[in-house]
Amino acid sequence: MSKEESIEVQGTIIETLPNAMFKVTLDNGHKVLAHISG
Repeated sequence: MSKEESIEVQGTIIETLPNAMFKVTLDNGHKVLAHISG
């Protein structure tokens, strides 16, 4: 577990990718590549 604090934001999945990866558009308009953790 990281000792740094995590950042939580809201977004919408725009594309599902292999290996539990997703392309997500955040509510502020930025696009990110996300993955499931835990």
